[in-house]
Parts: sequence; structure tokens; C-alpha cells
Amino acid sequence: MIGWTLGRYFFLRYVTITCYFLMGSFALALILDFTELSGKLSALPDYSAIQAFGLSVMRIPYIMQQVFPFIALFAAMATLISLNRKYELVVARSVGVSAWQFLLPACTGAFLFGLAAVLIVNPLAAYGFERSEQITANWRAGKANDVSADRVPWLRQKTEEGETIIGSKSILNRGLRLVDAVFIRLDKNQDVIERLDAKTADLDDGFWQLNQVTKFVLGETPVSEETVRIPTHLRPEFVEESLARPETIPFFELRNKIAAARSFGYPANAFDMHFQSLLALPALLMAMTLIAATVSLKFVRFGQSGTMILGGVLAGFVLYVVTVVVKAFGNAGFVPPFVAAWTPVLIATFFGVSFLLHKEDG
Repeated sequence: MIGWTLGRYFFLRYVTITCYFLMGSFALALILDFTELSGKLSALPDYSAIQAFGLSVMRIPYIMQQVFPFIALFAAMATLISLNRKYELVVARSVGVSAWQFLLPACTGAFLFGLAAVLIVNPLAAYGFERSEQITANWRAGKANDVSADRVPWLRQKTEEGETIIGSKSILNRGLRLVDAVFIRLDKNQDVIERLDAKTADLDDGFWQLNQVTKFVLGETPVSEETVRIPTHLRPEFVEESLARPETIPFFELRNKIAAARSFGYPANAFDMHFQSLLALPALLMAMTLIAATVSLKFVRFGQSGTMILGGVLAGFVLYVVTVVVKAFGNAGFVPPFVAAWTPVLIATFFGVSFLLHKEDG
């Protein structure tokens, strides 16, 4: 077995290089997100560069979650290539240390990296992204015509009084508060009765509470009202499952949200898919490390072959694309979320293990 000193040395090298990649990715993501936010929000009256920079800082954990697999891949490749160039792997293998043994510290580091991403970064990402959405919604409130914004999916509810079509410019509180909401009320003949434009709309027990409302009725002068209540049979679980982004819910709350939604007959596929993806993340990062090993272990006297490095990058990219595609199938309910989350990880792990078995023992 690999000694404690040598194993700790390999582990610290992997952690150090991973931290370098994390800091570089953080700086790049911060610059790009700040530039994008400035372009979108600079026309708003409440905009300031300092506050926009603060919004970008709050959004960075959410953005970084998307690039963690690539960070694990590049960090593992850089670690193994640097050890090869300094002949450290050559010396280790000459004294009987197998690839399995000196890959163990890197895989351990990738696993711990995944745990930290799930247990620490994910809650920070959920809170930061939700908070940034609240601030952005406050800036945009009442200014839907000044700044273009994507409208959330429309809801349609049916009560004894008829049907109501509900839309809004943005959503807060995981779907339970609508900002710049529009309520179009229809009678039993599907004719429009009135349109209500509200600055905010909160879902309460059995009704929507509309605040700062402007009522439009055909042939009449618009009327302003402070509050209006619209009856509803929509449950908070349904609205949250339909409108809330799974990324805005911390990992520790996902199981309860899934159980609550399913208790009312809602599938909660998006929440379950996100939960299973988070569970599989440490294993996915270990699989990325094994993929990196398939192209970084071969010793080349004058440096690592660019073709081999490019092959590792392409293999990691293909794995990531497959993971995203299968995740879309899981969100849509075509594939069970558990299968969709774990199948790419298992395939990548078997590929890496098979290659190493062939190289070491074949």
C-alpha cells in the first residue's frame, strides 16, 4: 500500500492545484456575470455598479456549481501531468506503487470536493441566487416596459367563479410570491371579465393576495385598489413545483419538498432530479478523475501529448453533455430521476476502471 507520507503528498498536490482552478474559475465567472448583469440592469433607476457587483458575488456559488465537474477533470489532469513531468510518478511506480494506489489520494480529494460542493456550496448557492433574484425583482418592479425580462410560465386555475390565467415578470419565495403579476379572469363562457395588474401577489391559504392593483374592465376607466383577493384551489406545493427553480432550494430541504409535493399527487420530477444529481456529484467528480487518468498517466519524455490531453478534455465534455441530456429526460419524467442521475456516472466509472485494468493488469 502507498505510504502515508507519499499519499499525503499526492493529496496535497491535488488539493493545491484544485484550489488554483477554483480561484481562476471564480474570477472568470465573476467578471463574465458582472458584465452580463451590467448590460441587463444598467437602464434601471436603482442600478449601481457596486450593487451589481454584489449581486454577481451572490450568484457566483450558483454558477460555480455548473463547472465543478470540469474543475475536477482539469485539476486531476494537471496534477498527474505535473507529477509525470517531474518524474515523481516514474519513481513511485519503480518502487512498486501501482496506478490504483497513487490515484487514491486524487479520488479521495475529488470525493471530498464533491461533498463540500453539496453540503457547503449548494446551500450558499440557493440562498445567494434567491436573494439576488429578490433584489433584481425589486429593481424591476413596475418597470416591465422599460427593461425586457423573461416572463415565467403562465398558470391556469379553475374555481366556481370561472377560470383565471396567471402570469408574472418574476417569481420570489420559491414561487409563492409573484412580482408584476397579471391576473386575467374569465367567466364560464371563457369570456374575459377583467384584468388585474398587481405589483406583487402572494399565495395564501385558499386565495391570492394582490397588492397595489390596477383593475381593467372593458369599456370602463381603470381603477386602482390597494389589495384584492382572488380565490384559488392551488396548493403551495403545486405552485412551488411548477414555478420554483430546484436550484433555489438547499440540498437539506429537497427531500421534504419532494415528499410534500408527492403527498398531494404532484410528480416533483425536477426537484427529485436535482436531489439525485447532488447525491451523485461526489461520484461524478471521482469519475472525472478516472477519465483524467486515462490520458495523463503515460509518461512522455518531452511532455504530454497534446492529442492525449485533447482526448481527455473531449471525453469529459462528452460525459458532461450526456449528463445534461439525461437530466433533461429525468426532469420531463421520461426516465426515473435516480436512473438519469447515476447512469452517466456509472458508465464513466466503468470506462475509467476498465482502462486502468487493461493498462495495469492487462
